[in-house]
Amino acid sequence: MPNPLSRRRFLGAAAGAAAGAALGPAIHARRSPSQTLVVGVMGTGGRGTSLALGFEKLEGVEVATVCDVDRKRAEAAAGSVGKVHERKVNPVGDFRRILDDKNIDILVIGAGNHWHAPAAIQACAAGKHVYVEKPCSHNPWEGEMMVAAARKHDRRVQMGNQRRSYPKIVEAMEELRKGAIGKVSFSRSVYANVRGSIGKGKEAPVPEGLDYELWQGPAPRRPYRDNIHPYNWHWFWHWGNGELGNNGVHSIDLSRWGLGVDYPIRAVSSGGRYAFDDDQETPDTHVVSFEFEGGKRITWEGLSCNRGLGLGPYVSFHGSEGTLVLEGAGYVVYDKNNKEVRKVAGQGSDAAHFQNFVDSIRGGAKLNSEIEEGHKSTLLCHLGNIAHRTGRALRCDPKDGKIRDDADAMKLWKREYEPGWEPKV
Repeated sequence: MPNPLSRRRFLGAAAGAAAGAALGPAIHARRSPSQTLVVGVMGTGGRGTSLALGFEKLEGVEVATVCDVDRKRAEAAAGSVGKVHERKVNPVGDFRRILDDKNIDILVIGAGNHWHAPAAIQACAAGKHVYVEKPCSHNPWEGEMMVAAARKHDRRVQMGNQRRSYPKIVEAMEELRKGAIGKVSFSRSVYANVRGSIGKGKEAPVPEGLDYELWQGPAPRRPYRDNIHPYNWHWFWHWGNGELGNNGVHSIDLSRWGLGVDYPIRAVSSGGRYAFDDDQETPDTHVVSFEFEGGKRITWEGLSCNRGLGLGPYVSFHGSEGTLVLEGAGYVVYDKNNKEVRKVAGQGSDAAHFQNFVDSIRGGAKLNSEIEEGHKSTLLCHLGNIAHRTGRALRCDPKDGKIRDDADAMKLWKREYEPGWEPKV
């Protein structure tokens, strides 16, 4: 495993020099046995702690360090993870402590979307394998950089779209390939929730124990406001990607997988904010559509503030001879007249996706959601959001998804970064 890069190289001279004195020595004095994979987890909110517990429960895997910019959350997560095998887990505030620790093999990223790609790119350069939550990037350019970093440093990088590892979902995709519903040309996915208003926020002192400077990280600096942290950043373009990037990526990934498509030739969007007059910027009602070569299409319908008919995550495939619907961890096949032909129950868990990741590191197993596949699905979400923000249909290059003949839309392909924090490969 290559040695980690110095802070100066992966953060830039100014940011690295400022941080250097605070990081201190590596927290592990020992090297784990070769059969044990040692993990550091970045971000310990609800999902981050779940990731840490999940990896800790895998055979031959040890979560050594959990990191959060909120000191109390880091300490609470360390306590919870430590109880699994009755041992000490180190809580830290700066994820660069994980990168500097040569005993740690894997960085698991459960922090905010604006951190996913920058942290993953740095981790690859530091010799770590990476498990990164969805969406894998905050913008399309970052996704491209993640793929490049994984290739340059020969690291295993898996995105957390865990349904790729559900056995009966895998079987459903095989049924589509075998022609269970004939020629498949269209997939529809839906997500609905009943989120409330976040109100009108105001500038406020940073809460005690929160390192807001590090929380912002690669994002250009903004004053702390009282309705953004720890979750509502999802609904601001500066840090998040709206419901499309938050939950839509799961179902859109399944639609893309089932249709066997990569990059679109066209993306359109319709929707807006209708439920509340508050600070949220991203749409609470959103419909996006993607066209692909070969006459294939994906649509996604997202309702953040109205469950409507009670639809939760839902994905259907429509073919010349019938319909296949993904239902929970299983699937149902219907004929052309909507008569049920076959219903297959299934079970799925995060653990299978985690296990696939560690099996790939140990023995070269094929990753179920290798970062290039994760990028392709995340990119559809970015294109849907760009179409929404520009108010225009986008023409895209089927080779890489880049937007054609629209310089203004391409300005959203990449974000501005805080000086010294732009990812580099």
